[in-house]
Amino acid sequence: MSGYSKPPLALRLGILAAILLLLLALPSAALLWMTAVPGRSWEGPLPPPTAPETALAARLERHVRAIASVPHNVGHPEALARSAAWIEGNLKGLGYQVTSQQVDDVNGVPVANLEAVVPPADQKSPSLVVGAHYDSVGDAPGANDNGTGVAALLEIARALAPLRDRAGLRVRLVFFVNEEPPFFKTGRMGSLVYARRLRASGERVQAMLSLETLGFYSDAPGSQHYPWPLGMLYPATGNFVAFVGTVGARPLVRRAVGTFRAQTRFPSVGGTAPAFVSGIDWSDHWAFGEQGVPALMVTDTAPFRYPYYHSAQDTPDKVDYPRLARVTAGLARLVASWATISSRPR
Repeated sequence: MSGYSKPPLALRLGILAAILLLLLALPSAALLWMTAVPGRSWEGPLPPPTAPETALAARLERHVRAIASVPHNVGHPEALARSAAWIEGNLKGLGYQVTSQQVDDVNGVPVANLEAVVPPADQKSPSLVVGAHYDSVGDAPGANDNGTGVAALLEIARALAPLRDRAGLRVRLVFFVNEEPPFFKTGRMGSLVYARRLRASGERVQAMLSLETLGFYSDAPGSQHYPWPLGMLYPATGNFVAFVGTVGARPLVRRAVGTFRAQTRFPSVGGTAPAFVSGIDWSDHWAFGEQGVPALMVTDTAPFRYPYYHSAQDTPDKVDYPRLARVTAGLARLVASWATISSRPR
């Protein structure tokens, strides 16, 4: 084209450098956006345990030993039934009515989700689901995965009992069956069966919290690992509890972390990531996300920290009950504070 002359070389190189910087900055900005959460995590030594926390730790240990001392799943149906009976008995002892939701028989073994409800003052109020799966994988006793989540949920039920008929939300406390392989992300996964039926009922569900593998903590440097590239942003010491979800759950994750940090002196992290990031949807919150419900997982990060994950060594003696008690108490405060108001996650 007549009259055209190339820009000087220095200008062309400057433009190219600016484009490259922009291409590098965009993924970094997206990563920071996904992982940004409010508040400050507790740092330094933990305060001495209170008398209620010490008593809570003892109750949590009793639950874990009763539920998860031996493998319990459809391959071990008698043990699975005993775990379910412990859950149901404790809920009834707290004054709850327990509903059993049957899942299709698996190899001739009848299995069920168990639910207790904290009813709201106004029956038109939306619901908050707090859940944990009570089955173990294969021949693993499943003390941490997920006896700890079940124990925490039982103690959250204890803490919420005084809110019955006074809450601003309907709190559904659900103990799911068939979370572990080979049922994970299939039509026989207990939480997916539950979430589908809840959606079909037309009930408004504000959010779902999945309590998953909550009982292992380490103060050793390098004890925490992550899928790439999250290790660049999070601590290398596995002494914290994590609130995680897929990107669509970002407002919920931010609200949960902010509430927990405001009320609980315990290390915490939070963030979201796309579903293809390893581990981000490895629990019952996946099922609710599939039904369009904002959902997150609260976890000690399981295989990214716990050396006995999905193994026969996942036994009750591996659980750090004093720290599990602090996390459980913090989660109980979080749920109770949400249950007294009906605002949506911000």
